[in-house]
Amino acid sequence: MISLERIKQDKYEIVIGIETHVELLTKTKIFCNCSTQFGGKPNSQCCPICTGMPGALPMLNEKVLEKAIKLAIALNCKVSNISRFDRKNYSYPDLPKSYQISQLYMPIGRNGYLEINNINKNRIGIHEIHMEEDAGKLIHEDVNTLIDYNRAGVPLIEIVSEPDISSSKEAVEYLEQLRYLLIDLGISDCKMQEGSFRADINLSVREIESEKLGIRTEMKNLNSFKAVEDAIEYESNRQIAVIENGGSIIQETRRWDDNLKKSISMRVKEESNDYRYFPDPDLPPIIISETFINNIESNLPELRDEKINRYCNTWGIPLCEAEIIVSEKNLAKLFEETVKITNMAKEVSNWIIMDTMRVLKDKKIHINDIKLRPENLAKLIIMIKDGKINSTIAKEVFDAIFDTNLDPVVYVKENDLIIVENKEILREKINAIIEENPQSVEDYKNGKKKVITYLIGKTMKVMAGQADPKKTSEIIKEILEQL
Repeated sequence: MISLERIKQDKYEIVIGIETHVELLTKTKIFCNCSTQFGGKPNSQCCPICTGMPGALPMLNEKVLEKAIKLAIALNCKVSNISRFDRKNYSYPDLPKSYQISQLYMPIGRNGYLEINNINKNRIGIHEIHMEEDAGKLIHEDVNTLIDYNRAGVPLIEIVSEPDISSSKEAVEYLEQLRYLLIDLGISDCKMQEGSFRADINLSVREIESEKLGIRTEMKNLNSFKAVEDAIEYESNRQIAVIENGGSIIQETRRWDDNLKKSISMRVKEESNDYRYFPDPDLPPIIISETFINNIESNLPELRDEKINRYCNTWGIPLCEAEIIVSEKNLAKLFEETVKITNMAKEVSNWIIMDTMRVLKDKKIHINDIKLRPENLAKLIIMIKDGKINSTIAKEVFDAIFDTNLDPVVYVKENDLIIVENKEILREKINAIIEENPQSVEDYKNGKKKVITYLIGKTMKVMAGQADPKKTSEIIKEILEQL
């Protein structure tokens, strides 16, 4: 019997478009002065405007417009010189006004693309990006459903891709690249666990080489890249199985259940005319001058690929290391500021790739919560260079100062970790060790040079790591040669 996976590969292709909702890094909401801070007491960050009280008039937050234009430029979109807000009408408990202010007819940007590194294609088309307000949040507790309107009115940008994606891995790569871009631009922190980066997957299947698109479903509740990948694999297999068994796909909205690893039908999918869009009468059209657009474009920050090229070409950092460093904004900041102090890019890269990532994983700390300051990492690296401490002690110091504000120089002094530089003290210790290991002397005389490594280890243990390995090796060779 032919497997479903084989049928999928030989007969069908997947067509995917992604709607990504991004919560913006602004202090206040899109149409009022309420705070956007995450985690506030329920219903403590809302006002008559964001809860839709009669007579309350919205006013556009200019920072939202600037961030939307910045993203449109970075996504190679045509920025609209005239943009407008529309009302999307539907009733749901988390929408206090019974409509959402969004953009349908005149979005802020159209017809762009995002570069990706896929072997088969190098860009995904961007149909449009538009500004809108977020809805509130439903909280389900036992048999009760509560509503928190703190999130209502939080500014969003929705990025709508073209249906150019054809696999789960390609979808994840697109979202990863989009996330990197948003963070680099300072538009969003993109914390999926807090809902500031959310993706809805529109998916259909069709027979290979068919020009007609299949009926699509939309999947929501995807809160990780792994969930995106799993959901696409499940839903594409589900649709193919329905078609192969003679059934028909229904255009619907489905919810992804990450515990069950399956999508569950929520409701029949609405079309745009079901929402009865019309221009918002309380918000006038936005007239955007070319000067305003050009000023934003001229102040775009250095983006991820530009950073990687600079790290590789200027500082000689291997590509794989550069990609890890730029994967998080705070990691890149720690790297660059430490390099400025030490002028030792490769050494700094090693400490970030090997030790910073190790401790982050061991202590389950997110890079955004790191307390290690560039000046302290720089002091640690300089102490190693100057021979004040060796690599073994340095790792102990690093672990101690990582999530504190401890000065590594002070820590080394207070814990008496400075390398013993007195050669006579070191020679005395080594002589005692060699006397206790006569077999090592015989092995050395018989040409077994590896015995030196053994004796260095013994010395480091006796000296509690406070011996310089190079000096230790030199003294051991000198004594053995004289015996």
